[in-house]
Amino acid sequence: MGKLNDMKKEYDSIVIPEELNVRVRQEIEKSQKREEERKRSGNMPRLRKSFGYAAAAAAIGIIFTTALNVNPIFAKEAAKLPVVGELARILTFKSYTTAKDHMEISIEIPTIDMISKDTRNAADDINREILSLCTQYADEAERRAKEYQAAFLETGGSLEEWADHNIKITLNYEIKRQNGSCLSFLIRGTESWTTAYSETKYYNLDLNTGKHLTLKDLLGSDYVSLANERIRKQIAERQKAGEVFFSEEEGGFTGISEDSGFYINERNRPVIVFEKYEIAPGASGNVEFEIKPASEQDYVAETRKQSENPEETEERYEDNFAVSQKAAKEFAQNANINFGVTDGVLSINGINY
Repeated sequence: MGKLNDMKKEYDSIVIPEELNVRVRQEIEKSQKREEERKRSGNMPRLRKSFGYAAAAAAIGIIFTTALNVNPIFAKEAAKLPVVGELARILTFKSYTTAKDHMEISIEIPTIDMISKDTRNAADDINREILSLCTQYADEAERRAKEYQAAFLETGGSLEEWADHNIKITLNYEIKRQNGSCLSFLIRGTESWTTAYSETKYYNLDLNTGKHLTLKDLLGSDYVSLANERIRKQIAERQKAGEVFFSEEEGGFTGISEDSGFYINERNRPVIVFEKYEIAPGASGNVEFEIKPASEQDYVAETRKQSENPEETEERYEDNFAVSQKAAKEFAQNANINFGVTDGVLSINGINY
């Protein structure tokens, strides 16, 4: 593993997943387009009936979003919903928070579910690795904290003073990039009392084959020279802007290796990450460098293709449910929300949409 970052936030800071917001907007836009098309054709009777079904689909998203904001239990469970793509999805395999010996331990372990049968064996291997690494990190982090506690008490510290340290051990994951062909995510563990054992593990997967993507796959056979050149150039530019980096003599950047940690960003470019204190002072935190492909023309061509054929290249989000109006009403009742569609008009809690 590499070096880790944020602590898992408490329930009251749960953010509604962007994928859900995108899904809601998509359904609303679809229903609006159908309504406009039917208005132009003058076929209003059929519009009302069709819009009823479209409104029901959009209503599910609206009700779902409303429930996230008003129902604590519902919101907590919704935070665990998988991010679904075309070929794979990430689910939370294990999640728990405990407090003991004046320490808080928050663990969230992901698992990959490959949709394609051809890649499921590869996913099983990765999931076993993830579980092993996460379990090992959690156990070792707790052991280190207990050793620190023992040393603190042996040197005259009290339990009250120890409690004031607010010791927190966190292990969670973050999805960086997901589209029809790749999945990039990281697992990070942090310990609030030390930076010596913070770790990050990066996973970049080809969803068509289930194999790990490497810097060589993304940048070509000359990836080492290319990445080193781009990083040195960025360091020089950032130093001119006031950032501080260690010199090579001080243990600063000397070059990447095949084991350098990276994730894939929204531009489908690798971002190489150096952990805190690795090539710069701790105040800089993790230091990242986006690496452009060998030929900028390739990237321009890719961007042009996306603009010309957005439906072929845009990220698509899918939900895990297809709902009828009856199911929508039952769901709304369970969430204590008054929902109805009358003459093509959607009503939630007495408000027409």
